[in-house]
Amino acid sequence: MSRLYLRTVNFVERSILQAVKNNTYFISDIHLGAPSRKESQARERRLVQFLNTIEPECKTLYIVGDLFDYWFEYKHVVPKGHTRLLGTLAQMVDRGMNLHVFTGNHDLWMQDYLSDELGATLHHGPLTLDLNGKKFYVAHGDGLGPGDLRYKFIKRIFTNPFCLWIYKRLHPNLGVGFAARMSRLSRNSQNEQDHDFLGDRERQLLHSKALLEDEWFDYFIYGHRHHLKDIIIKTSERGSIKNDCRYIVLGDWITLDSYAVWNTTTLTTSTHSSGQ
Repeated sequence: MSRLYLRTVNFVERSILQAVKNNTYFISDIHLGAPSRKESQARERRLVQFLNTIEPECKTLYIVGDLFDYWFEYKHVVPKGHTRLLGTLAQMVDRGMNLHVFTGNHDLWMQDYLSDELGATLHHGPLTLDLNGKKFYVAHGDGLGPGDLRYKFIKRIFTNPFCLWIYKRLHPNLGVGFAARMSRLSRNSQNEQDHDFLGDRERQLLHSKALLEDEWFDYFIYGHRHHLKDIIIKTSERGSIKNDCRYIVLGDWITLDSYAVWNTTTLTTSTHSSGQ
């Protein structure tokens, strides 16, 4: 059996599978690596099970920030672990899925590893999408909106190319260890109430409303805040036709195992249970 024949068969199979895949999925805040290896691997297994469940219908997957609880890439070194998830994502991409990964405040030092190894498209900031005539604004959400000046200042330092060059001079045992420690300190400084929905004081919500003053979006999709929220924030009326703008926060995979899915006409949010 010739290699050309096998390649042709594989191409046809992938084309058929891709033709029946229509759904676009959004998840965020998996935080692999925290708070312990045991808990992280349990979370990783739940997510892999979810991905295996949706694979037959998943055309595109957006991971909207904080896939990892900490991350730093050297030229030849990345943090160890997470092989179950990375292998599953690589396999799904090989079978035709489009993978998009956003950096979050915990893994903002991503560079080209996931692009090179998984074929992912990496996003370091907000993304505007048009899906079947509907306009989406997708972002992790950290540093958006008014206030939070301390974090915005620190983020500028952490993402400065010269500062990154200096940091890479550290041995990986020190560099990755320090990144893990900073992430742990950030996480331990918070409590459950810090993730509560703040209503009109939500910075991401204020940011969304400010954008709507100049440009219409049908959906705002964010991570970062670790609660699951889906609300209408504005309605546009043209004659008898009404269009709602929805503000969506994706929750997380620490306590909620939540996601959003666009099926080419409707966007819904839901949670995954291991029995599904």
